[in-house]
Amino acid sequence: MLNNIGLPGLLLIAVVVLVLFGRGKISSLMGEVGKGITAFKKGVKDGSEEIENTSDTTVRDVTPEPEKDKI
Repeated sequence: MLNNIGLPGLLLIAVVVLVLFGRGKISSLMGEVGKGITAFKKGVKDGSEEIENTSDTTVRDVTPEPEKDKI
């Protein structure tokens, strides 16, 4: 469905959105989108740093011991 829009269709959609919402509302919306993207990137970076910092270098053997006296 979206493969056949083309440049004229996108321009028409942009003009209709601009007329409906106005320039001020669209610019504030795009500012909020930009802040959201920045916050998401910061969260991903902080999460990966936290994983790297808290990774435990010691390895424990968690294999269960075989029971010797099974009856």
